[in-house]
This record gives sequence, structure tokens and C-alpha cells, in this order.
Amino acid sequence: MAAAAAAEIVREIASVGAADLAAAAEPLRADCLRLARKVSLLSHLVAEVADAGAGAGDAAAEAWLRDLVRALEAARRFVALGRTPAAAGASDQDAICKNTGLQFKYVTWQLQAALANLPHSCFEISDEVQEEVDLVRAQLRREMEKNGGLDVTVFMKVHDILAQIDNGAPQSQQPHQQPEQPQMEKFSNDDLELQNVVLLVSEISGLSKPDMTKIVSDLIQGLENVETPESPKPDNVDRQPPSDETKGSSEEVKKPDSVAIPEDFRCPISLELMRDPVIVSTGQTYERAFIQRWIDCGNRTCPKTQQKLQNLSLTPNYVLRSLILQWCEEKGMEPPSRSKSDGSPLEVAGNRLAIEALVRNLSSSSLDERKSAAAEIRSLAKKSTDNRILLAESSAIPALVKLLSSKDPKTQEHAVTALLNLSIYDQNKELVVVAGAIVPITQVLRTGSMEARENAAAAIFSLSLMDDNKIMIGSTPGAIEALVELLQSGSSRGKKDAATALFNLCIYQANKVRAVRAGILVPLIRMLQDSSRSGAVDEALTILSVLASHHECKTAISKAHAIPFLIDLLRSGQARNRENAAAIILALCKRDAENLACVGRLGAQIPLAELAKTGTDRAKRKATSLLEHLSKLQVL
Repeated sequence: MAAAAAAEIVREIASVGAADLAAAAEPLRADCLRLARKVSLLSHLVAEVADAGAGAGDAAAEAWLRDLVRALEAARRFVALGRTPAAAGASDQDAICKNTGLQFKYVTWQLQAALANLPHSCFEISDEVQEEVDLVRAQLRREMEKNGGLDVTVFMKVHDILAQIDNGAPQSQQPHQQPEQPQMEKFSNDDLELQNVVLLVSEISGLSKPDMTKIVSDLIQGLENVETPESPKPDNVDRQPPSDETKGSSEEVKKPDSVAIPEDFRCPISLELMRDPVIVSTGQTYERAFIQRWIDCGNRTCPKTQQKLQNLSLTPNYVLRSLILQWCEEKGMEPPSRSKSDGSPLEVAGNRLAIEALVRNLSSSSLDERKSAAAEIRSLAKKSTDNRILLAESSAIPALVKLLSSKDPKTQEHAVTALLNLSIYDQNKELVVVAGAIVPITQVLRTGSMEARENAAAAIFSLSLMDDNKIMIGSTPGAIEALVELLQSGSSRGKKDAATALFNLCIYQANKVRAVRAGILVPLIRMLQDSSRSGAVDEALTILSVLASHHECKTAISKAHAIPFLIDLLRSGQARNRENAAAIILALCKRDAENLACVGRLGAQIPLAELAKTGTDRAKRKATSLLEHLSKLQVL
């Protein structure tokens, strides 16, 4: 059965960890880990599909299940590549990276396409699982955008042939086919490049050689009359509409169509006039925003020459910038404005050797050296974005993750705080998670010193700002329970950090139930009673307002006898707390006559009437709606 096959593949891919991919070269290793994480989030989807029992007689359901299985099989083949030791030789390695990068693009495209076509009418998919599916699709789209433009024509052709084979169509038959070598000789260079793309995509799809040959032939025939772009971009450069970061390069520079921009003034990636040209280690010059984006996506080659970058320093090309400004003035054009620095490594390039030495000391046999290095990296990561970038590039994150298990409390504290500081830079959040930090951070959260627990909670909050991490953290055994424990018995700062992390995690639907089952309502009710600490009341109300949107949590809040405390806040709380209390009470009373009757018995009409007159617009709406519900209840 297709549903069972899909579930088995998901389990197999989800079980792949960093240790299984130790022999893989970067960026293949990171790609495999990210793909395994995303596929693991589909375990609930395939379980619900299997439980629904649909597909046996429904053509749409069966077709979709076959499509999903094909996508998962391609993902399994790609992850299997990561188990193979990296080939020796720098030039060979660059070619391998390029090839696996293209296969990764196809796998993410195919999986995203399958999820986009999920036939909801055939399966009873819960809201929580649908939320997971939507998040995985969003992650896959980001991967596709990050890895550049897609050759969708090739991808769709391979996809269609796979579908034909699955539907029982005979495989390609070409009785008059010429021998392979003479046929290849008839191809132009562009055709040979296309053939290479097809072979790589077909290989990861499990297609036979006759089918590969047919796809190449069909595509070349179909593309004969298509004009070739003047300047094809490097393989992994984003060809999608520019991001907010890079829009300025085309919007801010107004140039007449008649003015031809000298090629040396154009960025080889964007083909636009450069405003902040920088030189990479190969001597090529690029627009800073585009080459930084290229590097941030994990690429370590020069886009123009495909040579390996010896380092990631970006040196300003002041001479070229001066020439561009002079040329703009001569042509009567508005000169391109230079973008503000967002933390590129060039200003701190001189610290690279010192940082690399510190990172090496994290693995020293001496406890004192490890502790000292962790403390200094903690301080460096706190100071600037530049340091956070350089530290990540120097492989500080995996070394710090290992130190989270240190038996020395101070070393552990420095390590978790350093990871917190590094995660402030968004690009590092994923690196921290890929390095396997969630489980050891959870352990620190449970058993570390109070300061280490506080900073572990803050790290959880920082990492959970990425939507996909909310799922991973929430499903990590003991993570939410440890945060609830800190909320209940931690220091003042620890409780605040735990509350912030829990609020952010509970934005994701399934985590709301996990938090309630972990006992979060006990400390929240206690915080509502602590009128001496308005901050604690604010935090409790904020979390309760998120929980109250889930039916099971709403029932638990009512059983925890929260309504009397909420009504007390209506009477005597600060303006902001009165508004939030009214919103929570309204959520608890919707379609719940028992809760509404309880609110009426406790005399909430008077403070609600006052709030309806004097509160903010939102407070007035909530209070008025509650009064209307109470009025209808009395009539009944």
C-alpha cells in the first residue's frame, strides 16, 4: 500500500542524523540534514493518511500517494548520497558539489509539488497536521529560492515520465536509436549541458537509461526555437524576483535605455550596476549584497570562475566604485547609493586567525583552555554581527554544542550562552539546530546552573523565531516540560525567559496542547494572583490568550478555575491587563454556556460595562461582545 510505503520511507529518512553523514562533504552534509528534518515533519501526515484508509478506490488519492512516494524515494536517494565518503581532489569536489546541488533542487521541488497537490477532499487531515504541511512547504520553497533558479522544464519532464511509468505505460522504446557516443557528438555544448542536467535529475529519480535518453531528445527538440539568454547566471544564483535586500540595486539606479552600462561596472550575478563593489579571494568583483547572499547560502566557490574561495573576506573595491561614480556623473545619471553594512566580515578580517585559534581550543584536552575559549567566544558573539558570522564560519557552533554536555557547570554555561549570542544572527539559527543543539540545550535547561538554565531558555526562544524550529523544539522530549519547570520554580529572570520561549512556541498549534499537558496552567494561574508583579501578570495573560484559541486548552483553562482571577483583573488590573483579561474571557465563553453563566454569577457585568466605555478600541469590542452574550443568556 502506498501510504504504508510513504510512512516507511519517512521513518527511514527521519532516523538519519549527523553521525550518519560524518563522511559527507559540505554543503552536501548540511543539505541532507535539512532535508531529513523536513521529511521527519511529515510523519504525522502519512500517519493520518494511512488511518483515513482513503486511496483504495479513489483515483485522485491513489495518484497523489504515488506522487508522494516518488518524491520521498528521491529524497531517500539524495540522503543516501550523504553516507558516501567525499571524493578526493579539489576540482572533482567542486564538480560533485555542483551536481548534488542541482539534485537537491530537484528533490525539494518534487516534494514541494507533491505537498501542494494534497487532495484534502480525499483525506481527513487535522488542522495541526495541515499546519505542519504548510510549514514544510514554506521551508522547501525557501530552499528552492536559496539555491537559485530552477530548470522546471527538465524537472517536469522527468516528473511526467515517472508518472507514466507508475501508471503502467511502457518504458521508452527506440529501435532506431543511434549508438550513445555518436548521438552525443551531434549535441552542441548547450545540449550537452542540458543532457548533464537530465542525467543528474534522472539519476536521483531512479530512471532507466532509455528514459533518460528520451527526455534529452524531447527537450532538445522542444527547445530548438527558444532563444538562449545572453548571459546565463551561475548555477545556484537566485533568478527569482529580488529580495528587499537587493531591490535597491535596480530601483534606485534610474538609467536611460540608451545608456549602455560597461560590463566591468555590472555585478556578474545581478547584471546590474554595482553600488558597493567588493573583491573576493579569486580577484573577481561583485555587488556586496549578492555575493554575501551567495556565501550565506553555503556556496564556497567563485560564481564567475567556479574556483574555490580560499577565504570569505569581502574587500571593498574603492577604485571601481570611484570609476562608477565618475561614469554616472558624466552620463548625467543618479549614482547608486551604497548600502549600509549589515555585518559583513570584512571589517574584522584581521581577527579571523585569532577566532580560529579560539575555536580549536574548544576541543583542547585541557578543561581550563576549553572553559577560557568558551568564555571568550561568548563575549565575542555578544559584541557584533561580524563576530557571529566569523565564529560560525570557523565551525564554532558544533564545538560549542559538544561542550553543552560538559560536567563543568561554568563551561556548560559559557557554551549555552555563546550559542544564544550566535543565534541572534538569523543565518546561524539553522546552523545551531543542524548541529544537533536542541537536545543538549534541553538537558542544560533541566539540570544546569540557574544562569545556564536562564540562557538555555533564552536560546530556545531565539531559535524558535524560525517557524520550522517551533515544531522541532516542541516535539523534542522534555523541552516544553523543562521550560514549564523553569517558569514554575526558576529565578525572576528565568521565569521571564521561560515565559517568552513558551509564548513563542505556543504560536504553533500542537505545542499549545503539549504545554497544557506539561502543566503550564499551574504557574500561569499563580502568576495571575501575583498582583505585586505586573510583569508576571502581563506574561501570564499573553500566554493564556494564545492557549485559549485551542479547544482542548480552552477546556483545561476553565477547569483550572482561571475565570475568577481574570474577572478580578477586570475590576482592579492595569488598563492593558483588563483588555487582555476581557479577550481571554470572551474566548473561553464562545460556544460555552457554562463558562458564560459562571462569568455572570461572578458579577462581571459592572467591570465589563466600565471597560466598554473607557477602554481601548479592542477592549471596548471585547467587553461589548461579552455583555451581549450575557444579555442573551439572561433572556434565555
